[in-house]
Amino acid sequence: MGDDLIHDQTAGIERLLEIMRRLRDPETGCPWDVEQTFRTIAPYTIEEAYEVADAIEREDWGELEGELGDLLLQSVYHTAMGEEAGHFSFQSVVTNISNKMVDRHPHVFGDESRDKSSEQQTRDWEAIKAAERAGKAQKGALDGVAPNLPALLRAVKLQKRAARVGFDWPETAQVLDKIKEEAAELVEARDRMDHEEMVNEMGDLLFVVANLARHLGVEPEEALRRTNAKFTRRFTAIEAALAAKGRAPQDSTLEEMDMLWDAAKAAERTRRN
Repeated sequence: MGDDLIHDQTAGIERLLEIMRRLRDPETGCPWDVEQTFRTIAPYTIEEAYEVADAIEREDWGELEGELGDLLLQSVYHTAMGEEAGHFSFQSVVTNISNKMVDRHPHVFGDESRDKSSEQQTRDWEAIKAAERAGKAQKGALDGVAPNLPALLRAVKLQKRAARVGFDWPETAQVLDKIKEEAAELVEARDRMDHEEMVNEMGDLLFVVANLARHLGVEPEEALRRTNAKFTRRFTAIEAALAAKGRAPQDSTLEEMDMLWDAAKAAERTRRN
């Protein structure tokens, strides 16, 4: 029965669950898979989520299909370990998220009116989540924001939570003023060559920049990913242009590379137009 299920390409999620059970079998499974724990698998889970985001950014739908499978495998992996330890099962995880989605969408699955804007729905969603946190004895406005989130993402989530209780600048201009203030303090720390202070001031500056992104309705993680990709494209173009002359970046000057950067930037603009 087990082998039949494993080789049945129409069996869907049950096939994947059985594959994971076999991989984790202490006697007949894969030694590497058997040795893994929640902590050792967690970094792969984070990596796969970012690879999903990358495929979406590049609009590579074929690759996205594969990356979503990799991400699904991470959920199956964690639930298999949870079942082995008696914490939960795949089915209980599915039930939990299904119940949550039904409870958080009373305008779809209940008797509330569906006639509301997306903004109102967002406010309703946050109110429901706040009630859930209260039920878990999470009293503070910042309770429940995972400490291990990427720092930029966590900064935005913390700011959103604080804003809900009124701790926020009402105008974007005030955030821009704060950026100038934090930048000046960073310069002062640099002039004093105080490394610890520079770390603290750099953190303050990045935090306020994340706040500006939030005020502008920009996801800072997405914005920075785009800039990273743009930098990679343009620097690769510099390397290609120098290679055509038989040279490498270390054989060039900053002035020449700046000119090649501008050329790559202009070429991108021309292609867009």
